[in-house]
Amino acid sequence: MLLDSLLKLSDAQAVTATAVSTNVIDLSQSRDIGVGEDIYVNIGVDTSVTAAGAATVTFEVVTSSDSGLASPNVLVATGAIGKAELTAGRAPISVCLPPSVYAALPTGQRYLGVRYTVGTGPLTAGAFTCYVSNTEVHGGKYYASGFNVL
Repeated sequence: MLLDSLLKLSDAQAVTATAVSTNVIDLSQSRDIGVGEDIYVNIGVDTSVTAAGAATVTFEVVTSSDSGLASPNVLVATGAIGKAELTAGRAPISVCLPPSVYAALPTGQRYLGVRYTVGTGPLTAGAFTCYVSNTEVHGGKYYASGFNVL
């Protein structure tokens, strides 16, 4: 699978309270994203989630008329995932956006991003990388960047 840096919504983004992705996709520039096929938002855990209490994180794919994703429209969301399941290096969480989701977009929803909703927080640690792809990620072996292939 090849990744496009313009489709990366978060890059090891630290999350301790509810927050939106640091990057968004401007749908006015990338108009036909996902036409005719499923699109996946894949979320990796870079830093294990920790909290004093029984914290959870819900991952929501959202659109908004504002590039800061204010007052977002939730397209699809995971359920609340407990901190014990959000450990660094775990298999990525994949959320599917079927084409029917795009057909139902309200007018004026120009920006696409992700909202990390923290329940029973705050978190004391946690970081996520999130990107959009036409491939669902089921897991696999991950290597540090900069390795040499002989």
